Amino acid sequence: MNTSTSLLSNPLAKTGLAAAIAFVVGAIFGLVVLGWWLWPVKWVDASPADLRSDFKAMYLEMAIEAYGLTGDAQAAQERFQALGEDGPELLKTMLANPPMDISPQTVQLFAQAVGVQPGAAIPGAPGAQPSPGVAESTPAPGVEATPTLEVTETQSKSSLFRVISLLCAISLLAIIAAAGLLWWRSRQGKVADSSPAQRARVMTQTAEKTDYEAEGQEPPLAQFMTTYVHGDDLFDDSFSIDAPSGEFLGECGVGITETIGVGEPKRVMAFEVWLFDKNDIQTVTKVLMSEHAYNDEATRQRLAAKGDPVMAKPGEKIVLETAKLQLVARVVDMAYGEDALPENSYFERLTLELAVWPKEDM
Repeated sequence: MNTSTSLLSNPLAKTGLAAAIAFVVGAIFGLVVLGWWLWPVKWVDASPADLRSDFKAMYLEMAIEAYGLTGDAQAAQERFQALGEDGPELLKTMLANPPMDISPQTVQLFAQAVGVQPGAAIPGAPGAQPSPGVAESTPAPGVEATPTLEVTETQSKSSLFRVISLLCAISLLAIIAAAGLLWWRSRQGKVADSSPAQRARVMTQTAEKTDYEAEGQEPPLAQFMTTYVHGDDLFDDSFSIDAPSGEFLGECGVGITETIGVGEPKRVMAFEVWLFDKNDIQTVTKVLMSEHAYNDEATRQRLAAKGDPVMAKPGEKIVLETAKLQLVARVVDMAYGEDALPENSYFERLTLELAVWPKEDM
């Protein structure tokens, strides 16, 4: 719980969590919504030079067939040049191994029309004339030349895309898992922070102490604030009273002394406010009671055995004295709970201020 609370209270941790969540949401939105649904990538108007090797070969076969039917050399050259740098190599392969549905003569005529001659060196650019005197070996009779198909740029891009997609998917899963873990820990921390004891601590920290000096009185030797919130069944606050020199003088505190009804959480109807003086043999106690408990004769008499009964009211001051100390307990804030029990019978919350003076200074 301490780890999760520190994570939430750390600005860098909050920023990291927000960035991780923003990345996950952005990636999902960009990939799924924009990339696959709203604006998917479409390849249009690609030239034959961008085709795969096998499709380039099919395109060249159709160009040769068209030339065999029309005899249009100009159109043949334009179609051949559209294949780009792979055109001469493909045509050389077809010259050595003509397709079954195209006659070798048609392939040779097409090669002559585009400037590629059988047995000549492959020119650097489509349509270039062969250089004289440069011979090239041809396959032996009866031996088929096997075309070598290299991995095309498109295939490489496709493989790279698959690898990147896999890495992105793994990264997304890791980020989602981390964000989920941080969210779960934050929820656990919030549940713990919302406990009655935690809410009571917050109320105590925000409660305003009495400025006795501003009221023309001597400042107290010690001044404490304590808060009870319904549900804190273990409420029992005590404070050490020390002299400015550090000498221990005594203790004071507040605890639950009486409840009403059954079940949990307890419904507290009375508290003990007590003062212990090391120079006194007896601890002084007063019982701070709800309105219902104070007005109920039987309850008041029973609790009077523990100390003088006092009805709690906002601003009410309770004085306790021992041989050397005097304590003033002030009701800073209070509220009653509401349910099927009698009205104003138990406390929903109660904040007390305990101020202690040395007896001789009063």
